[in-house]
Amino acid sequence: MAQTVRIHLQPLGRTLELPSGSSLQEALFDFGVEFPCGGLGICKGCRVKVLSGEAPPSEEDRSAFEPGEIRQGWRLACRLRPQQDLTLKIAQWETPVLAGRAAFSFTPRQGAGVAVDLGTTTIAAQAVDLKTGHVTGTRTALNPQAAWGSDVMSRIQAATAGGLAGQLTQSVRSRIAEMVSGLAAGADLRDVVVVGNTVMHHLFCGLDVDPLSHVPFESPNGGLVLLNHRTLPWLKESATLRFLPCLGGFVGSDILAGILATGLHQSAEPACLIDLGTNGEIVIGNRERLLCASTAAGPAFEGGRIRMGMRADTGAIWRIERVAQGFECRVLGGGPPRGICGSGLVDAAAVGLDLGILEPSGRLKQREWLLANPVRLFQADIRQLQLAKAAVAAAIQILLGRLGLSPQDVGQVYLAGAFGNYIRPSSARRIGLLPFPEAAILPSGNTALLGAKMALFDGGDYAGLRARIEHVSLAAAPNFQDWFAASIPFPSS
Repeated sequence: MAQTVRIHLQPLGRTLELPSGSSLQEALFDFGVEFPCGGLGICKGCRVKVLSGEAPPSEEDRSAFEPGEIRQGWRLACRLRPQQDLTLKIAQWETPVLAGRAAFSFTPRQGAGVAVDLGTTTIAAQAVDLKTGHVTGTRTALNPQAAWGSDVMSRIQAATAGGLAGQLTQSVRSRIAEMVSGLAAGADLRDVVVVGNTVMHHLFCGLDVDPLSHVPFESPNGGLVLLNHRTLPWLKESATLRFLPCLGGFVGSDILAGILATGLHQSAEPACLIDLGTNGEIVIGNRERLLCASTAAGPAFEGGRIRMGMRADTGAIWRIERVAQGFECRVLGGGPPRGICGSGLVDAAAVGLDLGILEPSGRLKQREWLLANPVRLFQADIRQLQLAKAAVAAAIQILLGRLGLSPQDVGQVYLAGAFGNYIRPSSARRIGLLPFPEAAILPSGNTALLGAKMALFDGGDYAGLRARIEHVSLAAAPNFQDWFAASIPFPSS
């Protein structure tokens, strides 16, 4: 047995030489790999992918990953003690598939199914063995509609004024066809469930988006849509594609799926589901009554309209922490910084407020704030963050008010999606984005994809659940502008 092993890190192109059989934890930490549970093998936060070399899975690996993921080479870095040279792909500088791994009961079926979360920016899909419930494959892709704009209003504009609705529909259908066909190759595909916001629902299904372009931003066509091989030739004759129904306005089936995944509709105490992206979608209530709303947060939470903003990818500042001498920036991938993503932006504002670099009004006390060379924040960046967080905070306050609740009455706050998974709850509270007690805030992964997987097993139209959910149109809420204006400043402490 070799006394030392060489560990090649991709995509950094770096190579480590370590004693054979030694732990990777300390070595990989310097390259941006997180060990949230302290290396106990219970959180999957340190996942790496073995691209070459042999690394037999541990018992903890088999508990953390689906069999398909094990075969693809995914391992827990904290359990990995290499006995030979390996090439590892480090997941920390990718936008990961946050798939939601909570167990759920189901009635086994024959065949295979595919669950798809059709996001405005990214698409995530998982193939599922309907007999065992095991995930057999995962794929992600960028939404090709981004060529017509990064947000839903740009897509609506392209579809209506631009006359490009057919191209928008065909582009995303083709992308999902590639993903589903690849995942289900050779399988007995029976069911495909797709969830997404209302604009994605309409564009994929070939429905008119014009009602979503003007007040009251409601469409009569938000129900369950069933498609087969006659409409989608790439589907097998035995299979059906279901695009789950929307909840109203811009609150789509991704939020319906999130309610299923979190069990919000079964909760005895008030709870909340928040999905933050270009749109902020919020549900608050319990098994007796649920209110939902959507607010146009803009792209700041995803690094958009920020001068040096970027997605959570290699080189993004994603975490900023107070230290004795000021602050420290952490970069995805451990290399030089290239920009800042949404979670880093929220941290920056919180740290800036505490250090006196940023005033509660939002005024930056210097022309530009150097975070880590060459990444800087500018006054216009802070303004974009203020507008985004004010829109979300106002929506939360309106829903709480209609339910007669205070933030302290909400027992659990589920943060869905990639941004929700990385944002630091203390920073979100510090800047006034989330008013809830920090202990109540729970990053919850991709609840839309988890809910879509659950829907593969029940075949329902969710009419009963939808009847219990009241959509609140913020455009028609008389106090929205008041709450929005009041939420723009940052809290003084």
